[in-house]
Amino acid sequence: MNYFKADTAIVNNSSIGSGTKIWHYANVYGCTIGENCIIGAYTEVQNDVQVGNNVSISSHSFICSMVEIEDDVFIGHGVMTINDLHPPSFRLTGSKKHWKRTLIKKGAVIGNNATIFPVTIGENAKIGAGAVVTKDVPDNAVVVENPAREID
Repeated sequence: MNYFKADTAIVNNSSIGSGTKIWHYANVYGCTIGENCIIGAYTEVQNDVQVGNNVSISSHSFICSMVEIEDDVFIGHGVMTINDLHPPSFRLTGSKKHWKRTLIKKGAVIGNNATIFPVTIGENAKIGAGAVVTKDVPDNAVVVENPAREID
């Protein structure tokens, strides 16, 4: 094992890159996490998640299935991702056909307590703390508020 896992963290059926640190009470399963990443305490990273290299996911965040995070992304504390627009579709139907993917591109920064719906967040985009992102965010854009809107 070339990565650090706190004694209280749970890591199952996942590929974890060298130099990555997974902190206390994190729950990581069925995903791929790159090199030199930080997975904060009390964070959940679900199956079918791809995390690039040099990514920080701060404590109390939830990265749901079908999220791809490219290299050099920073995710603040308490960030929530969503893949099911009409929950609980899987529990009711047994199917994930209505679930949608999220892509967070290289160098993006997501502020504390943001909620990310199934969207694409562009390269080097910045998402303000508490923003609710319901639409794609262009490269280098800054978005804030609920619903998120672009500012200069």
